[in-house]
Amino acid sequence: MIKAVIFDFDGTILDTETPWYDVFCEIYKEHGAAFSREIWGTAVGTQGTDLYAPLEQMLGRQLDRAELKRSQYQKHEAILEQQDIREGVKKYLDDARRLGLRIGLASSSERKWVTGFLQKHGLLGYFDVLRTRDDVVRVKPDPELYIQALQALGVTNGEAIAIEDSPNGVRAAARAGLCCIAVPNPSTAELLFDEFNGVRVDSLTSISLEEAILKFTIM
Repeated sequence: MIKAVIFDFDGTILDTETPWYDVFCEIYKEHGAAFSREIWGTAVGTQGTDLYAPLEQMLGRQLDRAELKRSQYQKHEAILEQQDIREGVKKYLDDARRLGLRIGLASSSERKWVTGFLQKHGLLGYFDVLRTRDDVVRVKPDPELYIQALQALGVTNGEAIAIEDSPNGVRAAARAGLCCIAVPNPSTAELLFDEFNGVRVDSLTSISLEEAILKFTIM
């Protein structure tokens, strides 16, 4: 019996990732190089990946990282100021509450980053449990975030559904023993989802929470 749903944040609730991808595409292009999906796939859904190193290797020289980061963050923040939550997220949260499910969040990002956006979009109050990189030693694709979220929610891995957008995210969910709804964003849609137990949809409007629960109950 499904008793909880656990959301990823970046790229799933709010698409913070496609703007990052677009900004890095621009940076690489300005230096006469191409920012590939393969490079992006190593970084999305996790933390600590150095996306400047491949460019420096291509160019054979060091970059002014401080200046690049300053420009990068300015562009990213300007985009996110206008960004709304992804389609279907609010209905899933409302439906989870209506169905009496516990609601958790498992994110590789910092808690301050996550809660700031959740507050801005009026979503923080929906969540019973938040687990972020501040709470763990290892972020996704390691399952630690999901394991901690399950423990805090008081449910087993067979009693919860994960909602993710990236290969690293679905790997973390699978390694924690969770069924998962994968809802890629434009920057992750072409990546390989190779370790995955669940269903993949283009939007959360493509499958209702109740339909997903039924599907996972009979899997």
